[in-house]
Amino acid sequence: MKRNIAIVWGGYSSEVIVSAKSMAGVYSFLDKEKYNLYKVKIVKEGWTVEIDGETHPVDKNDFTFHTLEKEKIKIDFAFIIIHGTPGEDGHLQAYFDMLDIPYSTCGMMPSSLTMNKFVCNNFLRNFGIRVADSLYLNKDSKYEINNITEKLGLPMFVKPNTGGSSFATTKVKSVDQLQKAIDVAFGETPDVIIESFIKGTEVTCGCYKIKNKEVVFPLTEVVTSNDFFDYDAKYEGQVEEITPARISQEITEEIQRLTRKIYDLVGAKGIIRVDFIISDNKPYLLEVNTVPGMTQTSFIPQQVAAAGLNITEVLTEIIENEFNVN
Repeated sequence: MKRNIAIVWGGYSSEVIVSAKSMAGVYSFLDKEKYNLYKVKIVKEGWTVEIDGETHPVDKNDFTFHTLEKEKIKIDFAFIIIHGTPGEDGHLQAYFDMLDIPYSTCGMMPSSLTMNKFVCNNFLRNFGIRVADSLYLNKDSKYEINNITEKLGLPMFVKPNTGGSSFATTKVKSVDQLQKAIDVAFGETPDVIIESFIKGTEVTCGCYKIKNKEVVFPLTEVVTSNDFFDYDAKYEGQVEEITPARISQEITEEIQRLTRKIYDLVGAKGIIRVDFIISDNKPYLLEVNTVPGMTQTSFIPQQVAAAGLNITEVLTEIIENEFNVN
């Protein structure tokens, strides 16, 4: 009997447009001979599912819905592909935990931790992971522009602390740009992280672990002529992505080792992606992504292919692992 899989997409942030692309990617990757697939959209306006071109409401009490024939559909597994809140910050994970519905991502606590860039980076710093110097601001923070510049230097990055996809992220090159950058970031989330700039080669590494198996993918090198790896570079093709990365075997293995270590330290599950920048032959952590992009051209599908693996088989392994944990 086929399992019912919900591909859960949407979200409450600007990343909803990215989630739509990832949903289409996951739908194309999943094994339709093995699973019944349902596209469940979660947005502020409501929770709905698309069945044969028709839209039906989802019952939030038990995450069920009815077909046109009035058949009640219960979901066996949720493949979460919401970037940002509520799918990457632990909210949806806690909901599914209460309903005892297994899902594809990290649990509530790891999701909450990794979504908060400032907290996550400083947590991992305690375990010897190199990270950029940073400052945290919330709506009540008192700050002096000149003091921030003095502490972190120029250029610096200002970004929403719990955002993603480089929305509302600014590379600040002069003091007079800083206040506007902070205001823009606050427009996306209620807290802001400001990080010192590290010049170097940006790479990213995917990883997943299931029972008795650990897979770390080849690294992807990110090359863009834009000021940094911004939204246009990520999603409008203004970037060159090279897999495997053109770096030494020694640094490659160190970053793969760090990725495995970070996976365990944060208590990850499913596929994650960890972004680094290499400066003076030393890798610095940029951020941990527990719901990485899954479009046809995203990093993870690229890395899976470069590893000689089949993306459909990888996702099937991750789903089936939830039913074979004992």
